[in-house]
Amino acid sequence: MTNGYLPFEKPLIELRDKIVELKKFTEEKAIDLSEEIATLEKKAEKLEKEIYGNLTTWQKVQIARHTSRPTTLFYIRSIFTDFMEMHGDRLYGDDPAIIGGIAKLDGRPVTVIGHERGTDTKDKIARNFGLPHPEGYRKALRLMQQANKFGRPIITFIDTQGAYPGIEAEERGQSEAIARNLREMAGFSVPIICVVTGEGGSGGALGIGVGNRLLMLEHAYYSVISPEGAAAILWRDASKAQQAAEALKITSADLKSLGVIDEIVPEPKGGAHRNPDQQAAYIKKAIVKHLNSLLKLTPEELVEDRYQKYARIGRYLEPASKGSR
Repeated sequence: MTNGYLPFEKPLIELRDKIVELKKFTEEKAIDLSEEIATLEKKAEKLEKEIYGNLTTWQKVQIARHTSRPTTLFYIRSIFTDFMEMHGDRLYGDDPAIIGGIAKLDGRPVTVIGHERGTDTKDKIARNFGLPHPEGYRKALRLMQQANKFGRPIITFIDTQGAYPGIEAEERGQSEAIARNLREMAGFSVPIICVVTGEGGSGGALGIGVGNRLLMLEHAYYSVISPEGAAAILWRDASKAQQAAEALKITSADLKSLGVIDEIVPEPKGGAHRNPDQQAAYIKKAIVKHLNSLLKLTPEELVEDRYQKYARIGRYLEPASKGSR
């Protein structure tokens, strides 16, 4: 990635640079190059549609991982008001890789939780690059239990490569913390909307991802394992990540067709990082739409709705009865 642009964007960037150069030359030399500029602008527009309209799975993974992609904290500040962050799991400590608290969505109190990767290098290190420890998931559970008690809808933002795999995380019960979240979220009687904004990696994503509605940004990905991890297991060669990405069916379009997600939230041309404010507006519109629908259901209906959502995912065959062929 050079100057914030990805390798496959290079032809378009070079063309745009050429247009800027010609415009500057026109101003400095007072030479009319309007026809040439117009031709190049049309060519750039066509090339932009070709590039972003035919992205490969691996190119979408690259966009999802872009260093300038908006983080959960940006979306919280853009979509909600009166956000009051809460800390700690009341058992061990606080985990900056997961943030959460109470906020208002168009005046309605909600609980907001999400993975936070950080922005600059110092912040990323402090937040462990968005890889949560068990206390992060227990903090999230504490906040969700509080939301359930007081009848507040829960909104979660998913953006992590996965839960932190270190020894200390395992010693403090990483798998148990995630499993408990899955069980508890399944039974909450308030609306739960989950939004995959970047990377949705394995159990680290699922730990705050059991909801009535699962939304996914256009260029995000959601997978049981990273492409590199799958390639290392299948071929013992992480360099085959592109091949693994295609096989895993991890894009928003793949998962919508499989019935895993409920809606694809569009992104600005080039990805969310090109126009973060517009992206936040798209996400808010989708959240409000689904929340208004879910608020019409009773607590019992919300639990049943969530159950049916996950029961519909996947296919299975009943075993043949004895004596049948």
